[in-house]
Amino acid sequence: MYLPEIFEETDLERLYRLIQDYPFATLISHSAEGLEANHLPFHLLRDEHSQTATLIAHIAKNNPLHTQIENGAAVLIIFQGEHGYISPNWYPSKQQHHRHVPTWNYQVVHVKGSINFLHDEKALRGILARLTRTHEAKQATPWKMSDAPDDYIAQELQGIVGIEIPISQITGKYKLSQNREKPDALGVVDGLQQQGESRLANAVQQYIED
Repeated sequence: MYLPEIFEETDLERLYRLIQDYPFATLISHSAEGLEANHLPFHLLRDEHSQTATLIAHIAKNNPLHTQIENGAAVLIIFQGEHGYISPNWYPSKQQHHRHVPTWNYQVVHVKGSINFLHDEKALRGILARLTRTHEAKQATPWKMSDAPDDYIAQELQGIVGIEIPISQITGKYKLSQNREKPDALGVVDGLQQQGESRLANAVQQYIED
């Protein structure tokens, strides 16, 4: 990934937060068949004692990914945060010299690691339980695995393969108008707010304040 220093984000807490807020990611792998991309929701596991982190997910057993590559194969996972079009009309300095062009602001986190496929029932139940607890948390009455009959869950488990990826490298690129003078960056915030892009506007505002 092309990464100018001004856009590099090294704060692990911010990077982990993006993964947690935008868990639906693209898993890129390479096999004898060539490049493959799979789109999956991930869950981040953090070990505070060892300061390490692992991504977990699952795929359908019919997905050929677990037969195309072996345990230990290198993979890349891309998490996309807020992003949007930036109009040069939002820069106050445009009124002075017109030396501006459109651009795109965005947040992205790239994770590299070695993939491991999990087949045992205990591991699969653990993955499903964590994903379920996370994504059901906003429901008035969260669904639990125990809500479904045991034989049905056991049958469903036979149709999936677990994924575990210890993170070996994490890189963040937050292109949020850091290369602009403060008045122009504030103009971007105002422009995004007017477009209804409040989350991206807040992200730009945060970097102005930093």
